[in-house]
Amino acid sequence: MAVDRDHVLRTAAALLTRKSTATMDEVAKAAGISRATLHRHFAGRDALVRALETLGIAECDAALDAARLDEGTATEAVRRLVREIQPAAGLLAFLYGENQLWEAGPGDGWQRLDARIGAVFVRGQQAGEFRFDLSPVWLTEALYGLIASCAWAVQDGRVARNDFTHMIAELLLGGALRRDADASRREES
Repeated sequence: MAVDRDHVLRTAAALLTRKSTATMDEVAKAAGISRATLHRHFAGRDALVRALETLGIAECDAALDAARLDEGTATEAVRRLVREIQPAAGLLAFLYGENQLWEAGPGDGWQRLDARIGAVFVRGQQAGEFRFDLSPVWLTEALYGLIASCAWAVQDGRVARNDFTHMIAELLLGGALRRDADASRREES
């Protein structure tokens, strides 16, 4: 019987998103295969996590493509991005917290995603939509953090799945939107 690698990866992603400490035995059981079969495809947890990273990056790339980041305003692009990335949010949340991926620094795939997302924030700053005192790098990291946090909250039932896009976009954009100078001065007083 041939093993459907995509099925195993998606099952592992779903399990590890809910239980990041799941063992390889638990992953194999969830996928409906033996541990030996799992190990034939993934030599260990590191290999499995690296395969999940590849899947996560591919899903994020697809979400970025679907979000049409160059169309409309940067604010609209961010909202579309959050909506399009929601199906991959659980996997992204798992990967975001997986230390082994970050020990040597972000790989090429993550750097590509960062650059694409960062470009939206640069465009928004250049158009006067977003604040200049928050770097595009920070806004990108904040977006990842909000996506991960909301994915965990949805998974735990503390946030409604239908509120995902609204809650992330409103919090991020509410803090990133440029305020006029008079309003900023009044707030500081």
